[in-house]
Amino acid sequence: MPKVLVSDKLAKEGIEILKQAAEVDINVGLTEDELCEIIGDYDALVVRSGTQVTAKVLQAAKKLQIVGRAGVGVDNVDVPVATERGVIVVNSPGGNTIAAAEHTVAMLLALSRNIPQAYVSMRAKEWNRSKFTGNEVYKKTLGVLGLGKIGQEVAKRCRSFGMKVIAYDPFITEDAAGPGIELVDFEDCIKRSDYLTLHLPKNKDTLGLIGAKEFEMMKDHVRIINVARGGIIDNDALIAAVKSGKCAGAAIDVFETEPPDFSNELFDLANVITTPHLGASTEEAQTNVAIDVAEQIVDVFAGRSARSAVNMPALSPEVLAAVQPYLPLAQRMAALAVGVMEGRCHKVEVKFLGELAKTESGPVTRAVLAGVLGPMVAESVNLVNAPVVAKSRGIEVVESRNPDFDDYVSLLTVTVTTDKGSTQVSGTLFEGREMRIVQLAGFPMDFVPEGVVLISDHSDEPGVIGSVGTLLGNEGINIGGMYVGRKAARDKAIMILSVDNDVPDAVMSKLAELPAINTVKQVHL
Repeated sequence: MPKVLVSDKLAKEGIEILKQAAEVDINVGLTEDELCEIIGDYDALVVRSGTQVTAKVLQAAKKLQIVGRAGVGVDNVDVPVATERGVIVVNSPGGNTIAAAEHTVAMLLALSRNIPQAYVSMRAKEWNRSKFTGNEVYKKTLGVLGLGKIGQEVAKRCRSFGMKVIAYDPFITEDAAGPGIELVDFEDCIKRSDYLTLHLPKNKDTLGLIGAKEFEMMKDHVRIINVARGGIIDNDALIAAVKSGKCAGAAIDVFETEPPDFSNELFDLANVITTPHLGASTEEAQTNVAIDVAEQIVDVFAGRSARSAVNMPALSPEVLAAVQPYLPLAQRMAALAVGVMEGRCHKVEVKFLGELAKTESGPVTRAVLAGVLGPMVAESVNLVNAPVVAKSRGIEVVESRNPDFDDYVSLLTVTVTTDKGSTQVSGTLFEGREMRIVQLAGFPMDFVPEGVVLISDHSDEPGVIGSVGTLLGNEGINIGGMYVGRKAARDKAIMILSVDNDVPDAVMSKLAELPAINTVKQVHL
C-alpha cells in the first residue's frame, strides 16, 4: 500500500478516508531536517500551515506523488519545485470558505463596535460606556480586494447589513461577481472604501500591496481587515496609518511570520484587533478541508485526477468527468508514436476532433506529453511536470480542434515530429470508455492499446504473419491479439501483436532478421 505522512494536525474524518487506501503515519512538529530524513519513504504528504514544504524537502522526497494542503493557501509549499519534480499539489479552496467569511464579518463588527476593548475593560471591573462608542456599518462602503469564494460570501453578508459593496478583482466578470456588487479598479476601490477587506493570495504581486502610498489614497478614518495572508499589508505602513489617525482601526488575523514577533508595535495599538490565524478555525471547516484533501489523495492513488490541483488546470466536476477517460488513451497513443518513431523529437501536435473539441484540452495534452517524454528522459514525467519538461527540451507543443468532424463522435490525433520524420496516431473511445487505436503511422487500425505490444513494419507478403507467430511460439511467447493495417494488397503493411510478457532482446533480434520484416519494436503501454 502507498504510505501517507500527516505532519500537521488533521481532523479524524480525513485520517479515516486515507486509511482506506494507504498506510498512514502521523508525525507532527517536525523540523525541516527531520522531515527530510523520513519523507523519502512516503507517497503523499498532508500539511496545514505549520509544515514548510521547501525545495530541500521536495528534493529528498524520492517517492512523493502528492502534497495535500488542508486549507486554501499554499505559500508554505514550494509549488514551482514540486511541479518540476512531478509532485501534484492540492488544496481545499472551498472547505473553509464559510468559516473565513464569518470570521471576516466578526472582525469587521468587532472593529466597528470596539467589542474586544470593551470586554477587556469589563474584565477589569470597569464601566466606561462612552469610551467605547462605535460606528454603524449601515450605508457604509465596503471595499473587497479579491472577489473569490470567500470575498463573495463576505460581500453577501455585508450587503444584508445595508452596506454598499465595491470590489476589485481583475479575474472576474460582472456576471460572476453577483448582484449588488460594483466592480472597480484597484485605486478606486481603496479610495472609496470606509471598510477595506482583503481576500487575496500571497504572491509576488500582492506582497506589500497595501503600503504608505496606498494608505495615503484612502479615506480618512478608513478601517481595514485582513483574514487572507500576512505580508499583503506593509506592517510599518499600517502602524504609521493607525498612529496618525488615517486608519481608524485594523483587524488582523494573519501575519508574515507565524507565530509573530510580539515585540512588534502593532500589538501595542489600542485600536488594532488581532487574532491568531483563526479564519479557518471552526470544527466544521477543519473537517471539510481534511475530507476534501484526503479524498483527492485517494483519487490520485487510484489513477484519477485531483479536483483542486494548484499546479494543474482547475476543472469542474463535469469537465473532469468528460476528459478523464481520455487521459490514459492519450498517454498510450503518445507512447505508441514514440515506440515507432526515429530521431530526436522537436514537435508534438494534438488534434481534438468532434465532441472532444468542445471540452477542456489541457489535461489531455499533458497526458500526451507525459507519454511522449516518459521513454525519452531519465526523470519521472507525469501530468504535473510534462509541460515544464517539454519546454526545457525545446519541444514545440501545438493544439488544434475541429468540432465539425463527423467520422467519429470524438477523435484524438497525436503527431510526433522528429528530425527524421513524423509519426501520427489516432484513437477514440467506443461507448465512452473502451480505448481503441484507429490509425497508426497512416495505416488504418482497430486495437485496444494495453500491455506489451510488438509493432512491425513489413512487406505485405504471404507467410510473414505465420513466420512471426511460429518464431514467438517456439520461444514460448504467447500472442494475445493480432492486428494488421495496410493500404493496398502486396504493399507496405504494419502489424501489432499483443503479447503476454516481455520479449527478450535476443528474440527481438531474430524477429528483425525474418524475411520481409523491415523494423520491429516493443512498446509497453
